[in-house]
Amino acid sequence: MEKADILSMNKDEVCDFLTSLGEAKFRGKQVFKQLHFRKASSFDEMTDLSLSLREKLKETSGIFGVKPVEKYKSSLDSTIKYLFEIRNGYIIESVLMKYDYGYSVCVSTQAGCRMGCAFCASTIGGLERSLTAGEILSQVYEIERQENIRVGHVVMMGCGEPLDNFDSSVRFISLLSDPDGANISRRNITLSTCGLVDEIYRLKDLHLPITLAVSLHAPNNEIRQKIMPVARKYSYEDVIKAAADYAEGTKRRVTFEYALIKGVNDSEKAAYELAGRLKGVLGHVNLIPVNDVKERNFLRSSDTGVKKFSSILTAEGIENTVRRRLGSDINAACGQLRKRYKNNSEVKTL
Repeated sequence: MEKADILSMNKDEVCDFLTSLGEAKFRGKQVFKQLHFRKASSFDEMTDLSLSLREKLKETSGIFGVKPVEKYKSSLDSTIKYLFEIRNGYIIESVLMKYDYGYSVCVSTQAGCRMGCAFCASTIGGLERSLTAGEILSQVYEIERQENIRVGHVVMMGCGEPLDNFDSSVRFISLLSDPDGANISRRNITLSTCGLVDEIYRLKDLHLPITLAVSLHAPNNEIRQKIMPVARKYSYEDVIKAAADYAEGTKRRVTFEYALIKGVNDSEKAAYELAGRLKGVLGHVNLIPVNDVKERNFLRSSDTGVKKFSSILTAEGIENTVRRRLGSDINAACGQLRKRYKNNSEVKTL
């Protein structure tokens, strides 16, 4: 009999599960607190439970989290990148970043990705499988254990498309923000999507006060279709409208991610066109000097080009920031280390 995935259960489900084992309902609350407040990684750590109950839990359920494989520390800043193994031997990535306001973790929602964005290393090789809510959650908990820290912000921007794993992603948000668990504010959670319009509306209807980040990466449909296959299904106009409707419905400003690729989408004309497209939308643009992906033949824009692009947006009344490049010496961008690890390339641990 397959063991139950107890780490992915919400509080009521854990209580029901314990009741099904012949235990009192309050035991379920104890187990939930051990898993999500004390961040226990094994039943043996739950010493406030009887030995017989712990053995019963071992027989019927499992804490199917992530297993650390490699850790890389940047010598340039405090960024740390982790390679984790999940069930079936698949490898995923997570990143710990330190800011003035505290610690933030970037989590993966899938092993690989099927979206096919041309500038992204995560999608090379396609999708292996989606993660459970517990596996997404375990990335945060394991990093907290490894570094003896408290994480206050989470971004769903690692490997995979969160809205392509909709149910697990939403369940993860619910578990992460549970007051009896990690209790991370939903306002401190960001979900990044390449623009799955139908799922953006599903997310809007849940009224979760999280930040939505939409990977735009182009000023029009023609350029977007060349670098993002999803643009062949959802038009540029539909993506912008969905983002605007999300912002209106949730009263949360949307972030438009824009990876600047040399000679592709970084011209002054592109900047003016982008500004025109986004006027009136409750949002801001996060400019990202794209990381070089040799397999894709894409190079990042020059520093001068990035500054010029930003200045045009500002002059046109579009709020924007240029993302600080963290962990550049350890390939901290999405998918890079995982790809090299799978290719058995040696990466120096710093």
